[in-house]
Amino acid sequence: MIRLLCATAFSLLLQATLEAQANVNARRWADSVLATLSQKDKIAQLIIVRASDPSRYYTAETENAIRNRHIGGLCFFQGGPVRQALLTDEFQHLSAIPLLITQDAEWGLGMRLDSVTSLPHQLMLGAVRNDSLVSRVAGQIGRQCRRLGVTMDLAPDIDVNNNPDNPVINDRSFGENKYTVARYGALYARALEGQGVMACAKHFPGHGDTRTDSHLDLPVIDKSRASLDTLELYPFKTLVQDTITSVMVGHLYIPALDNREHRPTSLSDSAIGLLRNDWGYRGLVMTDALGMQGVAKFFPNGDASVEALRAGNDLLCLPPDIDATIKSVRKAVRKHRLSQSDLDEKVRKVLMAKYTYIGTTINPIDTNRLTDDLNSGTDALRRDVALSALTLLRRRDPRMFPLFNRPDSAFHVAYLGIGQDSDNTFSRGLQDAYRADAYFLPYGEDGQRVPALLRSLREKYGAVVIGVHGVSRRPQGHYGLSTAALSLLDSLQSDAGAVTFVFGNPYAIRYFSTMRNLVACYEDDSLTQGVALDMLSGRKDPEGVLPVSIGDAFPAGAGIQPPPPGAALMPAARPEDVGLKSDRLMVIDSIAEDAIAHHATPGCVVLVARNGKIVWDKAYGFMTYDKKEPVRADDLYDLASVTKICATTVSVMKLYDEGKIDLGKTLGDYLPWLKGTDKEGLPLKDVMLHQAGLQASTLFYKGVTTKEGEPLPEWFRRRPEPGFEVRVAEGLYLKNAYLDSMYKQIAASPLGPFGKYVYSDNDFILMGKIVEAVSGMTLDQYARKNFYEPLGMTTTGFHPRDRFPLSMIAPTAEEVKFRHQLLHGDVHDPGAALFGGVSGHAGLFSDAYDLSVLLQMLLNYGEMNGVRYIRDSTVRFFTDYHSPISRRGYGFDKPEKDNAVRLDPYPCASASPRTFGHTGFTGTCIWVDPVYNLVFVFLSNRVNPNETNNLLSHLNVRSNIQEAIYRAMQ
Repeated sequence: MIRLLCATAFSLLLQATLEAQANVNARRWADSVLATLSQKDKIAQLIIVRASDPSRYYTAETENAIRNRHIGGLCFFQGGPVRQALLTDEFQHLSAIPLLITQDAEWGLGMRLDSVTSLPHQLMLGAVRNDSLVSRVAGQIGRQCRRLGVTMDLAPDIDVNNNPDNPVINDRSFGENKYTVARYGALYARALEGQGVMACAKHFPGHGDTRTDSHLDLPVIDKSRASLDTLELYPFKTLVQDTITSVMVGHLYIPALDNREHRPTSLSDSAIGLLRNDWGYRGLVMTDALGMQGVAKFFPNGDASVEALRAGNDLLCLPPDIDATIKSVRKAVRKHRLSQSDLDEKVRKVLMAKYTYIGTTINPIDTNRLTDDLNSGTDALRRDVALSALTLLRRRDPRMFPLFNRPDSAFHVAYLGIGQDSDNTFSRGLQDAYRADAYFLPYGEDGQRVPALLRSLREKYGAVVIGVHGVSRRPQGHYGLSTAALSLLDSLQSDAGAVTFVFGNPYAIRYFSTMRNLVACYEDDSLTQGVALDMLSGRKDPEGVLPVSIGDAFPAGAGIQPPPPGAALMPAARPEDVGLKSDRLMVIDSIAEDAIAHHATPGCVVLVARNGKIVWDKAYGFMTYDKKEPVRADDLYDLASVTKICATTVSVMKLYDEGKIDLGKTLGDYLPWLKGTDKEGLPLKDVMLHQAGLQASTLFYKGVTTKEGEPLPEWFRRRPEPGFEVRVAEGLYLKNAYLDSMYKQIAASPLGPFGKYVYSDNDFILMGKIVEAVSGMTLDQYARKNFYEPLGMTTTGFHPRDRFPLSMIAPTAEEVKFRHQLLHGDVHDPGAALFGGVSGHAGLFSDAYDLSVLLQMLLNYGEMNGVRYIRDSTVRFFTDYHSPISRRGYGFDKPEKDNAVRLDPYPCASASPRTFGHTGFTGTCIWVDPVYNLVFVFLSNRVNPNETNNLLSHLNVRSNIQEAIYRAMQ
């Protein structure tokens, strides 16, 4: 430890020594140059000249300023990167003293240059909750600047933008939270400096609370000094303490700092005295552009430059007249309004900065692959920002957000592109994923079409996804939103099926802030639109927070977030904390690894929870036998018949609670299409006990395949098209009309003897249809709305490939008949597949953790974290024994009643009679034991690659692991 402390102390001492030596070298060089300069040259070294504007490069004027005036630096605006590189080399070659090359690059060089991709604006960065991401963005900007020879980036903007009508700062700010602005500003500045580029914090003392653009007039901020100290000044003081290299002073009239009439802060010794005297700042101070009307209106010719230097500025940014500036400053020195020693000190500081950031030898800029280098890595970084920044502000209709693909062809989706006249990434993605119909309303169009468009959207579609595009960065004219667009948006605000994404300035949301489902996206580019699509489909959780307030509707910091790990419904604990012995649980490892070694399954996940705490959540083996991809505890598995209780039965229990389902009634009471058949009078209670006489299963696929099991072309297409929209597997889409045929096949199937136990998939296909008939929702929608979403079960659901990458989903069987492919993300059960992946008997996928949440709710007799999902009495009723001829509860499987004497106890010897759960054909099981407060989840894909592999059962893998849990009890 002593050796380490000594090494650390030596490292710090060495760093301080090197920095001190660098300062000594910089000052020595600066003094040597200063001694050669005339008074005119000294003044000129403090002047930054405009080198370009949106219309042209000032080549001749710039050359003259360098050759004959010996100015100190240049500021490039619009142009192209190669042209700027060539001019920078030329201008540096002309200058006897290295030039400061400055540029406004708040969101990278793309802010000014064509063919360079912009990085996100600072307001979007203010929405992320990731310090390292802000540093990465600023580091990328620093690399761009260094590559192009830009010495000084006039950034970051650390104004606290607490005025939504600010016409000039707005989305250039990190937001209205002073702490976020200060922290992100400091990170940004450090990252620039880390790339050898000078940072410049602006616009001191704070330009955020204005309604006037200082380019056009002098803004007034009439606040007390105490108020300024509390808000506007906070980020600047923070960055001064963080040793920011330079500060730009804005043109603002703030009477609390200087009440002289029309005296802008940029020319105020009182205002800049805060920096210099009160805070002890010794870095460079520069003015904002002196040609701006906020200062030029009241201080013409060279007067502004003189007053700026007298006030404490070191650099004069873009004075309108170089000769007038030099003349006025020389006169001020001669008249003793500005001392020669002060002038020399300013020049010395500028020269020292040049030595530090440029050096004495300037190498030409390599233009080979220049644009490619400037753009390298930018798109990946922009996507990372979008992933972290997009903000879910409101979700009133969970079934609409996330918006999952529905197998029900009657559910149609529309896309409404506001401010859009043709397809973009967002609209194309919606058309591909949801077969959405696209409607566009450009801002140039009047409102004649609005009533008919509104009527069409409401009458034809179950969901309307709205993209608001082309939003102006400026508040004028409702941020560019047309009257017709505002009218249509206002009409849609109360519609439950509307989901609105605002691509651009979030302040515009104030005009439609009561939208039921609303996302702030901040930027309007293809990458951001792609992330928005991922969020809509549930592939990506929202992470961002609103950096500014939007009226009274949303305060700064608003944003619906996924629950953090610390807020888990099922916290982790040591086995000993819940009365289990760790060493005895270790046998689970041996059982699982032995099963894998014997090829009973390529991999599995085992979860054990007791007393509401997870003590074992472990993955074993690989996704497949090629051992390329290890299993992770959060991987999703096809649950097969576990669907019967985790989707269908819990939904039936909820509707039973509400008096909408009566187990004493019959199938015909709820399914009119069974009336007149021998299924009409079957009681629901017997259906749920598998003793109503229904067949075990119906081989639906035989009606659409040849005798050899080949799909018949009249029933299938390789890609979805009208009339063929039921996805059965990859590249296999079933004709919609076959759904009715499957219902008829069940209705016409032979009925076995009533009161005989026959485990049947048909029983639960019909129970799933009853849930849909009673609730008016599809089974997946109902289960998601009432259980999965409120319980935070993000992985549990049907159609997993619509929500998660395939790398997170365990593949099941290589199906040699019918689908002829490795099933991956599509349901293994062929009947459920023909129903479009959603059925009462199969189709559910999940990871182990989310299942444990649902099972814990049942173990708590219908309650979780203070929320009641199902009545206590209902849970007890459904999970009890109800048949004299079987071990079944209503929907639930249970232990054999004679377990005490059986040679092959089920599910294991020690499970109490109150235990309930289910198994799945794919190699899964879930069991809950209320006597011992136990939850056990086992997930595997034992059917991979061959579903005839029954070693998992022959080796009693699931039973042996479950028994090991009981034996671990202390």
